[in-house]
Amino acid sequence: MLEEIREKLEAEIGQLVHELNVILPHRIEKAVELGDLKENAEYKSAIERQQFVQLRMGHLSKRMSDLSKINVEEMPHDRVGFGSQVEIHDLAMDEMSSFTVVAGDFMDLDGGQVSMASPIGQGLLGARKGEEVTIKLPVGKRRFKIVDLVTLPDQMTVEKG
Repeated sequence: MLEEIREKLEAEIGQLVHELNVILPHRIEKAVELGDLKENAEYKSAIERQQFVQLRMGHLSKRMSDLSKINVEEMPHDRVGFGSQVEIHDLAMDEMSSFTVVAGDFMDLDGGQVSMASPIGQGLLGARKGEEVTIKLPVGKRRFKIVDLVTLPDQMTVEKG
């Protein structure tokens, strides 16, 4: 999982670097050729995009730095945390759900992922298999039982083994 995230970050950073160094200078140059920069929508748009790209690259660089600090060996093997694959039972609705707990940047609900920052992610962090937790959701409080849990350290052990 960590390698997948690293690859996604590196790919997006590569695209942004290309845009910042090749595409945007060309757009800015063309806009300048149109004249009066005060009322030049193309110029303003290109400059705004350039600022956004620079901010996004800064954010992604920080995420890469944060990612490099994750020590899987120090993560608990028995509690829900980053990268955990969790199966829960909604006790009120009598429904089962399975997902992976991920950082907010990489959440993909259709891909079975839940952000650590979401109410469900926050409510499950630190919980153990077999434990029941009450989570405050927009629709009210709900009780869930953790039916199965495979932590990131356990996943890494399986991949190596």
